[in-house]
Amino acid sequence: MKYIFIVQGEGRGHMTQALTLASLLRGRGHDVVKVLVGKSPSRKLPDFFVQEIGAPVRQFESMNFMPSADNRKPSMVGTVLFNSFNMHRYFPSIQLIRDEIRSSEADVVVNFYELLAGMTYFFYELDVPMVSIGHQYLFLHRDFGLPRHRYPGSMALDFFTKLTSVGSVKHLALSFRKMERDYEHNIVVVPPLLRPEVLGLEPVEGDYIHGYMLNAGFAKDVREWHQAHPEVPLRFFWDNWDAEKVQKVDDTLSFYQIDDHEFLRQMAGCRAYASTAGFESVCEAMYLGKPILMVPSHIEQEINAFDAVRCGAGVSCDRFDLSRLKDFAEGFKPDPVFHEWVRSASEMIAIELENVR
Repeated sequence: MKYIFIVQGEGRGHMTQALTLASLLRGRGHDVVKVLVGKSPSRKLPDFFVQEIGAPVRQFESMNFMPSADNRKPSMVGTVLFNSFNMHRYFPSIQLIRDEIRSSEADVVVNFYELLAGMTYFFYELDVPMVSIGHQYLFLHRDFGLPRHRYPGSMALDFFTKLTSVGSVKHLALSFRKMERDYEHNIVVVPPLLRPEVLGLEPVEGDYIHGYMLNAGFAKDVREWHQAHPEVPLRFFWDNWDAEKVQKVDDTLSFYQIDDHEFLRQMAGCRAYASTAGFESVCEAMYLGKPILMVPSHIEQEINAFDAVRCGAGVSCDRFDLSRLKDFAEGFKPDPVFHEWVRSASEMIAIELENVR
């Protein structure tokens, strides 16, 4: 079978999932003929993705969150204004997606949570079936059990999630744990798509705290905590492309531009992990048995943190208070069930994609 991928370009999670799935499908004799990736002024397509995806990559203008003034959380006002004033820029993208799907001769479209993929199926009748994949579809599952009163932005997120999957014949919901299929919403719960590089790592317990910040504004928290605890080694990755590749602040604090292989290598050797609660890196840390501090920067990450905390993976906070992480790590024990769940991903997901009607 031939597949075409449409990938949201925000953060690294959707891209690493696409890399993993492309490798999985090729290993079963299928072909990924083309990859379309959304882009924005605030994000750069990582070199590792272009080099490893193994298919022609084409980018298109897409809707993305705009950072706030302090570059920590997304600015919802800025996001609405920017996308509203630039709406005309997205219609050519929808037409491009339509044309690329038709010319690809693909049997299945796989949508990694890209809004304009759903919009393309809303505006045009396409014969190629689309499958939407992402952990966000789990939030729509009847048994997810989110206390909505604690997360007032969750209804808007649900609406956005439904828009991304307009026209989808199936939703593959990546999850920390097993759940039954939701036939009412056509949601199949599957394990996280972790890359072979992660599955092949041998974790060891080092002396440093490893971290990832989607928005560089969180570096202020890290620097302040470091000043009070200079004896604790800290190694943080970020998307600050204006900085040096490795910015060594002193002997125990360094900031790194995101490099996927180096990121995973350092995660495998860390004592604990701190992040802005992106699903992919939380799963990687869970698989490698690392305790986690989650500092959500928007509603989706808040729900990720809620789910991971109730699974016993870590703690959640509104800032990078690494003391909370150190305290949690003292009594932390990895979950062997999660390890087995992840190992079952390839077969489960491949079967679902090979049986698309």
